[in-house]
Formats: sequence, C-alpha cells, structure tokens
Amino acid sequence: MLLLLSSAISAFAQDSLHVRQLGIYGPPGFAWAVAVSGNYAYVADNQSGLRVVDITNPSSPVEAGFYDTPGYAQGVAVSGNYAYVADGGSGLRVVNITNPSSPVEAGFYDTPGDAYGVAVSGNYAYVADNQSGLRVVNITNPSSPVEAGFYSTPGWAIGVAVSGNYAYVADDYMGLRVVNITNPSSPVSAGFYDTPGHAVDVAVSGNYAYVVDYNYGLRVVNITNPAAPWEVGFYDTPGWAEGVAVSGNYAYVADGNGLRVINIANPSSPLEAGYYDTPGYPNNVAVSGSIACLAERTYFSTYDISFFASADPPRLLPFSTGLTIYPNPLNPSGVVVMDLERRGVVKVEVFDVLGRRAANIAQGVFEAGHHELPFDARALPTGIYFVQMQTAEQMVTRKAVVIK
Repeated sequence: MLLLLSSAISAFAQDSLHVRQLGIYGPPGFAWAVAVSGNYAYVADNQSGLRVVDITNPSSPVEAGFYDTPGYAQGVAVSGNYAYVADGGSGLRVVNITNPSSPVEAGFYDTPGDAYGVAVSGNYAYVADNQSGLRVVNITNPSSPVEAGFYSTPGWAIGVAVSGNYAYVADDYMGLRVVNITNPSSPVSAGFYDTPGHAVDVAVSGNYAYVVDYNYGLRVVNITNPAAPWEVGFYDTPGWAEGVAVSGNYAYVADGNGLRVINIANPSSPLEAGYYDTPGYPNNVAVSGSIACLAERTYFSTYDISFFASADPPRLLPFSTGLTIYPNPLNPSGVVVMDLERRGVVKVEVFDVLGRRAANIAQGVFEAGHHELPFDARALPTGIYFVQMQTAEQMVTRKAVVIK
C-alpha cells in the first residue's frame, strides 16, 4: 500500500522551500485532524474513527492500531494514556491508548451538538461543539466523563485551544472568542476579536493567539488583555487556511493545497519562510520536534522541518541588500530593483512617513538573481515614502520620493 502511494505521488511535481516530505500513509477514511505523542500520531479519520500511526521511522509511517468510533472523528487531543476524540454527532469519546496496537474506548460523553475540536487541560476536556458552543467536560474519571459547564458561543465552535484560565474558541463567522474558564462549571465570555473570515482553528503561544481564518489566512491576535484582543498582524496564505500549530518562532499552517511555514518572530509582520505543495488537501497539522504531521484527508504525511526546528539552524548566505528604486524621485512611476543571492520568499511593500502601508508591490517566491518590479505610484500623493523588502531573515528599507 505504501509503495503504491509513493509511486502515485512521485507522479506529481511537488514544489517546496525548506520543507521535505518524508513518508505517507493512506488511511481508510478521511484524515481530518492529528495529534502527536511520543512515537505515535493519532489521526481523527472521520468515518473510520481513530487511527494510531507509528512514526518511529517518519519515512515509513505505519498503522499500529485503531478504534472505530461510532461517529465521525473530526478532532483529537492526547493526554497521558488517553486520546480524546471529537466524534461529531457522537460527542466526546475517551480512548485508552496504553497499548497503541489495541486502543479501546474507556468512556464517552454525548455532547448536545456536533463535537468538532477538542483540547485537554488538567482534569477537563474542552470541546468545540459546533452549534452548541464550548462544552467543558470533567475527565477525572475517564470511564465516566461528565459535563461540568458550557458557554454558548454566538457562532459555530470549530476549534479550541486552552492557555491558563482561558479557552480560545475559533467560532467560525464570529471570529475568535475568549472564554474565562477559571470556574469550569460556569465559563463566561472574557472578550472577542471578529476576524474578517471564518475562524476554523486556533493555537496559542505566549501573548498571541494564531487563528486560521479560512480564505483570510493566518491572523495574529494579541491576547495580553483577554477582554480586548486585537489583531497585530496577518499573513494571507495562498489557499484556505484550516489548521495551525505553533513551535518556536514559526506557525505551521495546513492551507488546503500545502503546508505553509510562517515566521512569527515579529508578530506584527509574519512572513512565509517555507512551504510544501502537498499531494493531498491538508486539513490539520501537528508538530513534534523536527517533524510535521499533516492530516491531508486522503493521506496522512510526515514532513522534515528541521530547517526551522533546529536549535542551531543552518547559516545561510544572506539576501543581497542591493535594493534600489529608479528613477528616484518618481514621477509618477518607476521600478524597484532587487538582487537575490538565493531563492526565497520575499515581500515588498511601501509605507508612508507615519508607518502606514501605502502599497503592496510584490509577495511570493523569487528565484536567485536580478528582479525588476514595477512601482506604480500614481495613486500616491506627492511626498516621501519607504520601500521595504522583507525576507524570513532580514529587512531592507529604501527611501523613495513621489513628485507629481
């Protein structure tokens, strides 16, 4: 089976930057979500329940065992010896994974809605229950989970992450909802940020929530004040962003047609640092060390992300700082010239003297060499501007004067 899949995929010319595919496994259902613990990946495989995949050798993932849940497995979280499966209309299923080759159900709680996402913290599982909002389930006794409390979000709860005393809910068309869970029996709204698209998943790291907003890419939301979260930056991925994981200075986005790696070292200006155009349709992603695991519906795949995950990342030749604008002053248009020493993702923007973005000149992958980008300044008032070229490793700024 693995040989056949590898042969089929080799027929595709996969485009990539700093990411390498390692292995692939074809699940019987639709790989919808994934969590990783130790040498195993736990795949929510929709109509085929929970699949346990041995990734000891990431180049050759192989199924170790499975448990066919009664519903449609759409989300999964792992804590200790248990996998917690958001099983659609069959609620939360608690699966004992002490023996990965023979997982068995320990207990369940049939939530009132359609369980889509799940996060575990301490003695509680937090279930994104679609039309029934956030359900807080006490899992102290895994054989008899019981609801402790709930919060009815205004939208459709699809994804959830927990950090400290707050649950962060990706609430579809109602954006990011921040829920205070200090008292699990009585969770209450703390604040919200209405993203421009459909919030479908969320990861939290430090003072930021990273929301994948479907056709509006990755949104970076400052949650320092949970009562008033606000967007500090975004990166509009090329596909439909559906899953996200954060590790170190990078956000890994399952983006419909590929895995996108976004440098978030500067949250106000996230920039793509690498990618892999996957053979399947990535719906969810989990990261463990130097390996990214993708649930790609028809495939489960492993990817080498050691370029980003290494504690001592490889030193690369820097991009050339040769950024020029001519003519300068512009009247009213000109050309931005950049010379790159290697292939990479580049973003070129124009800012006014107050730091406001005035124009986007280019964003994408450029090959090494000489590039001339048209700079149409007809829509800009006479004045001083700054042309900024940004890569994953550096930023170069040049002054430009527009005269009309």
